[in-house]
Amino acid sequence: MTTSDASETLPSAEGDRALPAAASHGVLLTVRYDGGPFSGFARQPNARTVAGELDGAVRAVDARASLVRGASRTDAGVHALGQRVAFDATRELASRNWVLALNAQLPAEIAVARASLVEPGFEPRFRATHKLYRYVLLESPVRDPFHEGRAWRVDPLDHERMLRAAAPLVGEHDFNAFRAASDERKDTVRKILRIEVRRGSGDARIAEVLVEGTGFLHRMVRIIVGSLVDVGRGKLDPSALEGALASGDRTALGITAPPDGLHLDHIALDDEGRSAWPS
Repeated sequence: MTTSDASETLPSAEGDRALPAAASHGVLLTVRYDGGPFSGFARQPNARTVAGELDGAVRAVDARASLVRGASRTDAGVHALGQRVAFDATRELASRNWVLALNAQLPAEIAVARASLVEPGFEPRFRATHKLYRYVLLESPVRDPFHEGRAWRVDPLDHERMLRAAAPLVGEHDFNAFRAASDERKDTVRKILRIEVRRGSGDARIAEVLVEGTGFLHRMVRIIVGSLVDVGRGKLDPSALEGALASGDRTALGITAPPDGLHLDHIALDDEGRSAWPS
């Protein structure tokens, strides 16, 4: 079972809600990771996950700390440059020391990029104001080992068609058609702030789809990108995405993009904490 690339909640685990008996402060982290080796962000029994690795690193530094709480889940294979994670600590350490100590315990695929201090019980997923996802496309007839696992290789695309198809999605809409069948939430209204299709810097074969919004449904970003790619290669009419908004019909859309090319670039919070390092 994989977890959502943009869900609003994390599955509970014993102890992840309770504050440590002697919690002195909360710690807010910005975390980067290569999602390839992991079965997603959220902890799962008998699977290697990003949250599980972070739990282990935190408990190695502070044995009585809480388990970590993430702002957004990512599927197996999805990467992050700006995941936000918080936990409650019993040790009094400066932000710099938290960064260095945790990185000394983490595997090479995960790194803490920044830390700040917050109140105990800080919940990043409830403090998020918007999230930015970036999907990387390699427009090439041949594979490239330097983009393996980090981009979806496709034939050259018509970016103008993709932009026309994406425009009606911006704003607040019912995105019922743009979610996985496993997502059973009743509230499917979400707000997209922008969708861009652009060339990546330094390599003419690289294209990027940026999707920024206040929240997302299960696999919503990957369904948007997969549908735009089908538009860009002429398999889907640009009007199909707007039609799916109105009908709520998932079958009117294109494929779900694979996880490899998806990157969680940034999550903005309404409180960034204090005493951040690096500042």
